[in-house]
Amino acid sequence: MSSSSKQLPWRKNLYENQGFEDNYTPETFLQELQKNRNVREFTFYEALAGATKVSQQISIVVIFLVIYHGLFMRWLSPEAIFLQSSAFTVIGYGIYLLNSIESPVGALLRHAKTVLGVLVFGFIFSPILHTLTKSISTDTIYSMTFFVFCLHLIFFDYGLEAHMVSRAISLNAAIFGSICLSSRLATSFHAFVLLATVVELFVLFPILLKRFWTPPLLLPSVVVCTVLLHSISLPTLVTYVLGLFAINLLFPWLFVRAQPYKHIIHGPWDEAVVEGVEF
Repeated sequence: MSSSSKQLPWRKNLYENQGFEDNYTPETFLQELQKNRNVREFTFYEALAGATKVSQQISIVVIFLVIYHGLFMRWLSPEAIFLQSSAFTVIGYGIYLLNSIESPVGALLRHAKTVLGVLVFGFIFSPILHTLTKSISTDTIYSMTFFVFCLHLIFFDYGLEAHMVSRAISLNAAIFGSICLSSRLATSFHAFVLLATVVELFVLFPILLKRFWTPPLLLPSVVVCTVLLHSISLPTLVTYVLGLFAINLLFPWLFVRAQPYKHIIHGPWDEAVVEGVEF
């Protein structure tokens, strides 16, 4: 290093040759080190409230799969499923309208056109969708369904701003899973009912839950899933209960306990951010 560079103080200037080595580190480098800046610590109740949203969506997936199983085994009537799900949808939509700021008449007309279009096109294309994956083996269908519903749960919008949240991927995964399962049903009307159910459970119901969600609302879904799974498979019921226990109690407890060990460091190596400038 030259004598002139030793006499001049080092400055944080990337575009000026000051005579220092490229890997030169000043003594003041670590003085700007900050730990856990703007880090928010969550309480156990907050972690539990967030976990219940995941459990709620898992319960919705379980209810949909139970409905498919009932249609597949023919101990559920497609007409009864369609009428009951439609009745619950109308009740939920009424609650949504009562708490909406827009005009009920205008919203009803606009949404009625959308629902009518979905039902008409779904009924027309249900014979095609019913035979779309008919040639694929049942084991492959069930494996694909498991995979896409895992994608649905991973990319679902649970109310957090994260890069991995994608409503399009989540919804398309659920619809693709229903299309795969529809090929195992007896008739095209069974497939139409299953597709209508997936729209009600994965498109309309999350909109209602997003507006009125509170953790106690998880209880009815858990009770319904418990009763339905008990009548189908005891091992599946045990797996469901243990999964909810881990998601709602074990994981939030571990998350809260691990928060003191979290260390996020900030310093001069961070990417520069221009503040106060609008692009």
